[in-house]
Amino acid sequence: MIAMQAVLEVRVPADGFTLWPVAGVEPYAFLPLGGGLASAEVGAAVMSVADCNADAGEGVAPDEPLGSFLHGLLTAEVPVALGGLRVVDTVTGVTFRPGCCEGLEDWRAWFDVVDGGGTAGFGHDPWPLAERLGDTVRLTVDCEQDGSPVIELPVGELRCLLAGVERELGDFLRVVRTWAARYAPGQAAGLGAALAQALDMPERR
Repeated sequence: MIAMQAVLEVRVPADGFTLWPVAGVEPYAFLPLGGGLASAEVGAAVMSVADCNADAGEGVAPDEPLGSFLHGLLTAEVPVALGGLRVVDTVTGVTFRPGCCEGLEDWRAWFDVVDGGGTAGFGHDPWPLAERLGDTVRLTVDCEQDGSPVIELPVGELRCLLAGVERELGDFLRVVRTWAARYAPGQAAGLGAALAQALDMPERR
């Protein structure tokens, strides 16, 4: 069985963060995004994306701590979210994961492979590569490694998996709106819009 998830790379340690409750996620670990996240996991996700965009904001940041921390994310022209799509073959245990510098804002590049028959790389160290070969898509875990493990699946199955990812991201954004109404009510609308943009998702209510 092949499973696919949108995952966010969390680089900020939870220790010492006091603006809202955050789950303890190991730095550089991947947090799967979806509607089933606990409140503290949503908090960890928002913290991570806000930190990633801290230097991308425009204008002068507010003096108060919450507004200052969220300023970059809320005002960035093109907010980003480190991570990507993780694919696991639950039979063989082979895992295809995004490499360094890959972002969830580019996750729809997978459709270029499904619909266009081309190839797409997803970061480096490792160097994951997806390529369409006829009616099959081959996912190479590290194309720079001789004999790298691969996952192969039909194009139709990948299309269904991508539809599932889109649903999960939509569910995550709905959870974020509920979370933001509690922990950042003054920035809730802007936060939802910025995260939707960072995940390349239409904002829906």
